[in-house]
Amino acid sequence: MIRVLLCADDTDQIDSEWGTGELVSLISETMEKRGWGKSYGVTRHQLLIHPDIPYTSHNSSMCFSADMDEAYLEALTSYAADFLAKESAEGSDPGLCVAVTDRIKKPELLIAFGRKAKDTVVTKEEACSLAQQLGVHLSEHGGTGQGVIGALAGVGLRLSGNDGRMKGKLKLKSIDGVATVESILAQANIDLVMSWEGALLANNELVKLGNTVKPILQGGKYVLLVAPVVDGDSSGGAWQTLSKQQLKDY
Repeated sequence: MIRVLLCADDTDQIDSEWGTGELVSLISETMEKRGWGKSYGVTRHQLLIHPDIPYTSHNSSMCFSADMDEAYLEALTSYAADFLAKESAEGSDPGLCVAVTDRIKKPELLIAFGRKAKDTVVTKEEACSLAQQLGVHLSEHGGTGQGVIGALAGVGLRLSGNDGRMKGKLKLKSIDGVATVESILAQANIDLVMSWEGALLANNELVKLGNTVKPILQGGKYVLLVAPVVDGDSSGGAWQTLSKQQLKDY
């Protein structure tokens, strides 16, 4: 078995019916349906927003990790490439990156590139040169191919284990909007529930579930961050999930 990271970027336009997250999710789902491997969820990685960077709305790339038999790696890469070429929006600049984690020649360089893309304007030439150096698949599938920058950066950020948040919102069972940590962990792909200051919550602690229940990647694990309740009502527990605005920092 091998661990694979697959990331895409710049597949849509501002008015597209399907965003990059939806396309990457469909690739992940197809991979599982065809028995090629098991996916561990799609994450969104925020990159730099700057006047010199062409993007549709948020300049974020979408990535998933998967465990799979090496025999299916070529099939997955070929399928993803064809799918992006066919399904990306007209006028978009899609890029695809596929990397086998334990074959990346210098993973620290890939992680550094991902972090750089969050703070600095980087070029397509830089991305292509680094991908060749590290031995990872990086390909263009329409337009200018500018999406290879975000695709490579997204793989680096997911590889770091300390960037990104899960695509979509979790729907958890609760009693009047409140659930124990133990119940939350049992229902979803979440490893830990922590305060945003780093304190690990005990299994019996109560959490108010807001409208955006979304774990982030931290320390290589899916972590649900919570904050102290701010409305003065402790009857439903001392903690609440982060708001959409608070999650933007991740």
